[in-house]
Amino acid sequence: MAAAGARPVELGFAESAPAWRLRSEQFPSKVGGRPAWLGAAGLPGPRALACALCGRPLSFLLQVYAPLPGRADAFHRGIFLFCCREPPCCAGLRVFRNQLPRKNEFYSYEPPSENPPPETGESVCLQLKSGAHLCRVCGCLGPKTCSRCHKAYYCSKEHQTLDWRLGHKQTCAQPDHFDHIIPDHNFLFPEFEIVIETEEEIMPEVVEKEDYSEITGSMGI
Repeated sequence: MAAAGARPVELGFAESAPAWRLRSEQFPSKVGGRPAWLGAAGLPGPRALACALCGRPLSFLLQVYAPLPGRADAFHRGIFLFCCREPPCCAGLRVFRNQLPRKNEFYSYEPPSENPPPETGESVCLQLKSGAHLCRVCGCLGPKTCSRCHKAYYCSKEHQTLDWRLGHKQTCAQPDHFDHIIPDHNFLFPEFEIVIETEEEIMPEVVEKEDYSEITGSMGI
């Protein structure tokens, strides 16, 4: 049993969810896919997201929606965890936060709707509401652009090369048919929603004692 005054324990369960529930405007908690950033202010750049050991870009692992009660500037707050998944490194864990006040220029003051929006396409959004562009491979800030089409954004030369090999080479010269469906780069973790529930206190069961009087009497005790 939890100690008196202790905070309830929250458990997270990874479950499948439609794509619209994992977008930024839903303030999700989730595993894998691309990070659902809240805004551009304070986002980590390519240098901050490079593994300290091997130097390669870190992969987004999970995010948890964790607002701070009593903090107007953190009414919406997400905690983001990144890791290096390149063997033999597989280390370099880093944590970042991204937050906004309730009244902001990007999202409604009211809680997000529980109903799917009219347009629920599976295309990937690679631009924040603030206008910042994101890398086509990892979904982090993309300060670099393709020098030919100037429509594809990347966090690093490594991710630009990867995307070029896996399809952008064919669509780069056709700006009118620019691909909005991003190929599988085998860089992201599988995406799931984290459903958070509060652990209920387990009350000890009352065990009734059996009446042994009849048994002992029959035995002459």
